[in-house]
Amino acid sequence: MDLGLTNRVAIVTGSSRGLGKAAATALAREGARVILNARTESSLQAAAEEIRSAGGAVEPIAADVTTESGCQQLVDSAIRAFGQVDILVNNAGGGTRASLASPDAEWNAAVDWMFWPSLRLSRMVAPGMRERRWGAIVMISSIYGREMGGSGSYQVAKSAQLSLSKALARELAPDNVRVLTVAPGSILFPGGSWWRRQQEDPEAMARFVAQDMPLGRFGRPEEVGDVVAFLCSDRASLVTGACIPVDGCQSRSLI
Repeated sequence: MDLGLTNRVAIVTGSSRGLGKAAATALAREGARVILNARTESSLQAAAEEIRSAGGAVEPIAADVTTESGCQQLVDSAIRAFGQVDILVNNAGGGTRASLASPDAEWNAAVDWMFWPSLRLSRMVAPGMRERRWGAIVMISSIYGREMGGSGSYQVAKSAQLSLSKALARELAPDNVRVLTVAPGSILFPGGSWWRRQQEDPEAMARFVAQDMPLGRFGRPEEVGDVVAFLCSDRASLVTGACIPVDGCQSRSLI
């Protein structure tokens, strides 16, 4: 299936590994020109070389999107490189473990890492998308943004992404700009949190898979990346404001 993404310009945050890299790879494979983003230059360059070796057009931009200046640097660099931004995949973020007793700084870190980049980058790219009357913004949330699970701070930040996505989808729909959320379940990749847990306690992880993963395995980043690429395309032209779980039926939510 041709997704019609040739020469579309995409920014994917947190794309040096894991879900972000998989999304960037899937978009590049469909002909999009992709801006890779992370904070660590070496891992970012390695990801760029890997995607280029498969024929993808990518530009690595090291920037800290937890800051407003870093977000602006990323968007400005993308426009200098490719002229515009058609697709934004807000993937930057990760596990945080703040609880009720944790100080404000730990809760703020979760919001700074996962919520603010999604809002700021969306705000920066939306005007161009509206002017061209085409755009797709995808938030990478979690099944634990849809239902109970994970630490309090992680769940709150991921739930905030869901609310933001729905609000922006309603606001931007008249200009044919679609906003969606993808909610992955437990995804295994080298260096990721589930991989580390598997290395530390393989028996516990085997029990977890047997009890909580109906397909009998962890998910793969590529399975999330392919869904992201489809949602960014006109093949999903009526899909906006929705949250799509990619979890192998791990979650219990009815919606």
